[in-house]
Amino acid sequence: MKNLLSPMLLLACIALFSCSKNKKDETMISTISKEVFGEAPDGQSVDLYTLTNANGMTVNITNYGGIITKLTAPDKNGGWTDVVLGFDSLAPYLKDSPFFGALVGRYGNRIAKGKFTLNGKEYTLPVNNGPNSLHGGIKGFDKVVWKATEIKSDSAVGLQLDYVSKDMEEGYPGTLTVKVTYTLDNDNALSINYQATTDKPTVVNLTNHSYFNLSGLKRDILDHEVTILSDSIVPVDSTLIPTGKLRAVDGTPFDFRKPTKINAGINKTEDEQIKNGGGYDHCWVIKRTQPGMMHFATVKDPESGRVLEAFTTEPAVQFYSGNFLDGSLQGKGATYAKRFGLCLETEHYPDSPNHPAFPSTTLNPGDTYNTTTKYRFSVK
Repeated sequence: MKNLLSPMLLLACIALFSCSKNKKDETMISTISKEVFGEAPDGQSVDLYTLTNANGMTVNITNYGGIITKLTAPDKNGGWTDVVLGFDSLAPYLKDSPFFGALVGRYGNRIAKGKFTLNGKEYTLPVNNGPNSLHGGIKGFDKVVWKATEIKSDSAVGLQLDYVSKDMEEGYPGTLTVKVTYTLDNDNALSINYQATTDKPTVVNLTNHSYFNLSGLKRDILDHEVTILSDSIVPVDSTLIPTGKLRAVDGTPFDFRKPTKINAGINKTEDEQIKNGGGYDHCWVIKRTQPGMMHFATVKDPESGRVLEAFTTEPAVQFYSGNFLDGSLQGKGATYAKRFGLCLETEHYPDSPNHPAFPSTTLNPGDTYNTTTKYRFSVK
């Protein structure tokens, strides 16, 4: 009986292990799903896509404005919590959203007085931010419905968004054909690739405007520790338009070359740039040590242990500390008070079309605009 039982027990153990293994494998598969999110002002149906990687990290993206409505990240206790500001439904995005999670274009950031000259011709844009044009104008890329295509591979899941911006839409010349691809991989990284072509010379500066809060939307971001690999910023006037010169970060509240808490210098209003920005709302010039994709910033929340590492092919990043949030907006159980979120908007410099010395944002026919930014989440 002893000799008979042993093989039977062995077979039972093998079956149990196999069953357990199969169940585990089933949970370790990246998925993408879709649901109706609402209706755009023009009557188009809007969808919400949920991307989930093999670890259980989820990112929600709507084809209205390419908005990231939710992104979960791990903490030191093994939990997954939403770490981006936003809303649970479409209506608040349509009414009064400060670009929460939005895909921004044609031109991210500001263009002075809504005017620029290209090849000797002056173009006039809608003015929507004091005397300036901001983030593409009245109806930028954050306020249109994109064509969505689901993407899936063995190691990642993604969403491709396509949009054709007509010639002179919001004052910009050229018919711009745009493709933006969000990819969530099993390294807990969300990559965003931006591509565009045009039939006439134009200017392009695409970015994403997610507001991150690594506390899990529990408190403001002032205790977050930030590192930015940059020796200089693009100083601005009182309307947040570049002066045209660069400013070294040495000895200023803008020096984040070593991990520094945001609250260490954000209220030093004796610094003219802190005063002009109402805190941090400036473009940092990335100190490049290699071409192509490069790590340029790290954000840590000491209490939760969450870490955000950012990589980009772009020359600069707009670090914004949520200075204009005022508590009037609420979403996902949180009140979005002043400095409740931070942005790392990878980009070319603000107002570049009006500053020939800045890296060019001109796109010509036959060329392809192609940039990528990646946000990777971990725990320390």
